[in-house]
Amino acid sequence: MSEPTEAALSAGQEGRATSWFNRTVAGAGITSALGDFCYETTTVILPGFLAVLGIPAAALGIIEGIADAVAAFTKMVSGYIADKLGHRKLLVLVGYGLTPVGQALIALAAGWPLLLLGRIVSWFGKGLRGPLRDAIVIQAVSPDTRGRAFGFHRAADTVGAVAGPLLGVALLGWAQEVHWDSSAGPFRFVLWLSVIPGVLAVLAFLTLVQDPQHSPNPALKFFSTVRGLPTRFKRYLGAVGIFGVGDFSHSLLILAATTLLTPKFGVVKAAQVAGLLYVWRNVVQVIMSYPVGYLADRIGHVQVLVSGYVLGTLTAVLTALAFWMGTDSVPLLAALFFVAGLYVAVQEALESTVTAEMVEPDKLALSYGALGTVNGGAKFLSSASVGLLWTAISPAFGFGLAAVLMALGTLALMRVQRAPY
Repeated sequence: MSEPTEAALSAGQEGRATSWFNRTVAGAGITSALGDFCYETTTVILPGFLAVLGIPAAALGIIEGIADAVAAFTKMVSGYIADKLGHRKLLVLVGYGLTPVGQALIALAAGWPLLLLGRIVSWFGKGLRGPLRDAIVIQAVSPDTRGRAFGFHRAADTVGAVAGPLLGVALLGWAQEVHWDSSAGPFRFVLWLSVIPGVLAVLAFLTLVQDPQHSPNPALKFFSTVRGLPTRFKRYLGAVGIFGVGDFSHSLLILAATTLLTPKFGVVKAAQVAGLLYVWRNVVQVIMSYPVGYLADRIGHVQVLVSGYVLGTLTAVLTALAFWMGTDSVPLLAALFFVAGLYVAVQEALESTVTAEMVEPDKLALSYGALGTVNGGAKFLSSASVGLLWTAISPAFGFGLAAVLMALGTLALMRVQRAPY
């Protein structure tokens, strides 16, 4: 066994609780559920809010692209700062606190500049907290229960992603029955309500989560530390990046279902069915996240992650075939969204645990930041390229190319799996 692996085991043994389901894991899960509830509510109503404000649809793509890029590159910096200063919990609290601040800015917006600022503030907070929260959770459990802990955490996280959009749409429908001074009134009402779970997320993390490690490393140098990360981990990041360049945003999967179902149902009903299919995808993720983590603890995290990447490739293949064949069957599309939910459950639960197996504990937050940066940058490229190819050539071609890239990433991960430590 290598020295990094022995160090990781030792750190996990020192700080582990009697059970993987401890106060920190539960607190992080509750916090993530509330945080996702907060900003996913905005995600589902933002397009309509832009429409009533008279902001062109192209602005939404620019706003979301900039916000995703900010989140991706913040993750690397936040991991470095946390490892250097040793104040992870404080930085996570700041990150969660920025989400309701961003929501409030969006609720006040009358044009795209304040919308962009609000989204940047929220996503900066998301990038700041993600790697540090994961590092805290990973060191609150023993190495042989990491999969279960992260599986539970991702399931709780996705509960918020299911409940937030559903309640947001329901509240928006109710609010439209009330008299408002402008058509933007119902949207602002829902946005202000979404601040409440954001504030509760901060309080939950503050009171429930305990950081098992507070050791600063003031001598830590950013570039030398990045260069000094294990070679196997760098190869792993390469595999994640190749897969990620094909791993398109699932907002495009919603658009695909809407497009395929429109001739049969009309655009409005097709959009409603596509939204429900996305909720179904999230429900599958909630149900499968813990079993995936448990299986990974039993047979190996990299092995199960490879299987998840295979399912991701299958998702892209099936989407391309759906366009090729002109599928308008709701059950067949539900099967496609089931596969998508299963692969996302594997990916989100295990990419972090595989990272923890490969790096030293004192570089864990920085390594999570590197993982988040690679994922964010790659997915931005993927969504942009699939959308461009969809418009310029055909959707089948765009998703087909995504499948090829995801397959190459899967093969690269298999090589990492076979490589010695």
